[in-house]
Amino acid sequence: MPITTKTGDKGTTGIFTGERIVKFAPIIEANGTIDELSSFLGEAKHYLDEELKELLEKIQVELYSLMAEIASKGEYKKIGEEEIRHLEGLIKKFEGEVKLEGFVVPGATLGSAKLDVCRAVARRAERKVAKVVLEYGIGEDVLKYLNRLGDLLFIMARYVELKEGKINYVK
Repeated sequence: MPITTKTGDKGTTGIFTGERIVKFAPIIEANGTIDELSSFLGEAKHYLDEELKELLEKIQVELYSLMAEIASKGEYKKIGEEEIRHLEGLIKKFEGEVKLEGFVVPGATLGSAKLDVCRAVARRAERKVAKVVLEYGIGEDVLKYLNRLGDLLFIMARYVELKEGKINYVK
């Protein structure tokens, strides 16, 4: 299958439903941001221990399912309450380790800085998907997943800092 098809040269792109839509449509903006998040997660993995690396790889795979749901206008749905509850369980696990004492200045370690960038991109993806939910009526679970993922990435960053003794609180 060729990489260059030239079908997007006029500012449109194809989605799973077979239709072509403009490249700046909310569906494409949302999926582009989720794809960007996956790329940043791929980078972050190289600065984390094996447990966190495996967790991020699983999340990257789930992000493909989120993008498929958006690009299929809800016809393909693989992520739901079970995956959202799994993220919530991970958040609780890391919260059990990290006792936050106030606002945190991001980036106390290289690994946590990478996770904080991922968190910020996850929040942007969440905002893009919120527009899709409101305009197309699809992606409610995608929105929830991204919301929990942002929380998870935040607390994971603090966990990395805790392990290195470097949480930097706002004074």
